Amino acid sequence: MSVSDRNRTIRWPGDPAGLTPEAVDFEAVAHVLGNTCCWGGRSVRFHSLAQHAVTVCTAVQALGGMDDENGRSLVLHALLADAWRAWLRKPADADASAKAMDKHKRERDAVQRAVLEAAGVPAKLPESWDRALELTRLRVEATLVRDLAGGDVDRVAQRGGPLFPPLKKRTAPMRPDVAAKRWLEALRTAALRAAESGAPGSGAQAPGGGT
Repeated sequence: MSVSDRNRTIRWPGDPAGLTPEAVDFEAVAHVLGNTCCWGGRSVRFHSLAQHAVTVCTAVQALGGMDDENGRSLVLHALLADAWRAWLRKPADADASAKAMDKHKRERDAVQRAVLEAAGVPAKLPESWDRALELTRLRVEATLVRDLAGGDVDRVAQRGGPLFPPLKKRTAPMRPDVAAKRWLEALRTAALRAAESGAPGSGAQAPGGGT
């Protein structure tokens, strides 16, 4: 099924309260992330959350040295790291109270648990792989600073500069529909391999459009 398939009713992300894995529609999530700009749109060039996730995923796959189970989990966590944003907006730190920030974190964590379960992946990575993902995200951040100057991208550089070298491959913004399609394809491929291998915590089949 492609992101542009019109033969089914897409279940758009709505109220995050009480979200269940069965209610997660990955086709809808792909569309929302593909049309959502990083940095809240405060960027000279559009760069979607879906493209960002695919870039991190590709960089993770290039690490090598991982067994199949942890490798697939790491790929899925890379793709789904910002999935919660399809349901929730990130509060402005300067405007949010400590109570509001705590509430947002609880809601974000609950949404992520439902999304990860829907994708058939354990909610937590082994500590070493979690660190590997964080370091990879920092390299991707450095890549964006190098390739997408302007707006809030420049603020990333101004806060002290990336700690890690950027990726060799340069980044060029994708159209929202292309980014959404690639995100969904990468998700289904990783989830299908996990299901076929019978990896612990894997779903019975790759994520589809929802139930």
